Amino acid sequence: MLELLSDPAVWASFLTLTVLEIVLGVDNVIFISIAAARLPLEQRARARMLGLAGALVLRILLLASIAWIVSLSAPFFTLAGFDLSWRDLILLAGGLFLIWKAATEIFEEVEGPEEEAPALDAAQVGFTAVIAQIMVLDLVFSLDSVITAVGIADHLPVMVAAVVVAILVMMVAAAPIADFVEQHPSTKMLALAFLVMIGMALVADGLHHHIERGFIYAAMVFAGAVEGLNLLRARRRAK
Repeated sequence: MLELLSDPAVWASFLTLTVLEIVLGVDNVIFISIAAARLPLEQRARARMLGLAGALVLRILLLASIAWIVSLSAPFFTLAGFDLSWRDLILLAGGLFLIWKAATEIFEEVEGPEEEAPALDAAQVGFTAVIAQIMVLDLVFSLDSVITAVGIADHLPVMVAAVVVAILVMMVAAAPIADFVEQHPSTKMLALAFLVMIGMALVADGLHHHIERGFIYAAMVFAGAVEGLNLLRARRRAK
């Protein structure tokens, strides 16, 4: 361990991996914020913390199972020259789930819920459902995160440390992001559109058509900057 701490290359890989893990976790934080927003106010923070804590445990377990993760990329079924692996299936299922979830949220934002369920039952069922949804998407997002970690760092303690730091940063950032999205309805619609785009990217990956994440993040930054200008204009006009 002391040898790792004194090796500049290890520190370089740790810092690089930490930054990438935080960037890869942005879409996860957006989803967690929107999913938790359906819960009563007093349960949202706990749901976000449980979701991110679950992500941390899951990613550490996946890192400890590197050989198994690599085996997921091995094809188990071939049809008309198309090789299908378990990783492809997970990405396809996760992407379709994310598209469905975001589309459902957009519909409810535009049309409104059809009927109100009893408050107590909605709270009890909703909390379990939200945690389950967060854990399902964590699994999908964790695959890219773990594969990135394996590709950059050579030592398991470095990978685990980077993931822990990234999750801690996301825990701190989750509440401000959730509050901002809740206070500005237009940003929630933009965030849902981001989730649709991310879902499409996951489906494309599952079909062996990789879309560079740099293009996706650039589009998100550009759209976010335009939304920021709109919010600034609205604030100035309100004065």
